[in-house]
Amino acid sequence: MSAPDSQEEAVFSVHDLKVYFKLRGNVSLRAIDGVSLTIERSHSLGVVGESGSGKTTLGKALLRIQRPTSGTIEFEGKDISKLKGIELQEFRRKVQMVFQDPFDAIDPIFSVYDVVSEGIRILKICKTRAEEEKVVFDALDRVQLTPPQDFVNRRITSLSGGQRQRVALARSLAMSPTILVLDEPVSMLDASVRGEVIQLMEDMKKLGWTFVMITHDIATVRFFTDKIAVMYLGKLVETGDTQDVITEPLHPYTKALIAAVPVPDPTYLVKNLAKGEIPNAASPPSGCHFHPRCPMAQKICQEEEPLLREVRKGRFAACHFA
Repeated sequence: MSAPDSQEEAVFSVHDLKVYFKLRGNVSLRAIDGVSLTIERSHSLGVVGESGSGKTTLGKALLRIQRPTSGTIEFEGKDISKLKGIELQEFRRKVQMVFQDPFDAIDPIFSVYDVVSEGIRILKICKTRAEEEKVVFDALDRVQLTPPQDFVNRRITSLSGGQRQRVALARSLAMSPTILVLDEPVSMLDASVRGEVIQLMEDMKKLGWTFVMITHDIATVRFFTDKIAVMYLGKLVETGDTQDVITEPLHPYTKALIAAVPVPDPTYLVKNLAKGEIPNAASPPSGCHFHPRCPMAQKICQEEEPLLREVRKGRFAACHFA
């Protein structure tokens, strides 16, 4: 199971993506509301924001689990909504997702071997049992469940949370994907296990794997990703190189997220730069959606929605005062 080619090219190109969920009457919940972004091969993108910002919906749309209301998603230059037959099967193999909760994402009655080999069998990737076993053992070895023969026959219910998440990762790696979409991959794990899993993915990234990490954890994103996309109520409000955005955020919402990160100092007073809770996506505020919570809000923020624009080279922000 080798790492993907390390050519710098767009794996995903998302253009004006919208995902609306119809509610009662003519009301729609705008989970994704006009997102455009590019994910380059051998790079890692962190998608951050509070619960309800649209992060997970974006991840599901990338996998064609969630059908867009409008807009396009291109994978390796092809519109994924038009893929059929062998092309769709190949897309399913190349784009894999690791879900947040390994306790819900894996059938508890399966053995470790059954979990890791399920996708291989469905997509008929291996021609013989011996070839299948080699792929399964290789995947388990890669996620450091070693020796693999000690784990393949164990039931999922006998594993710890960290081991289950490693099995979930092995299941995806066994498909030899081009890109891994990680939805809060370590939020359910203890701190020590979390560090081990992140280091494992960091080692994979150095070999050329492409990642999209969906999380609310700014600290993890800072360590793991090259680029960052900050979402609020279904829209991108800031994008750029991760270290640049973390060091000098341009949007008030990004500043609020960073300020809320815990600091290992009992005398440190956590700053709350965002008032109240995230609004209902079915009835977003006028103008800038963040203005009811923003300490910098002015009259123009209530009346005119700011566009995501290039404020500095490679830095984009949707704020009138960025």
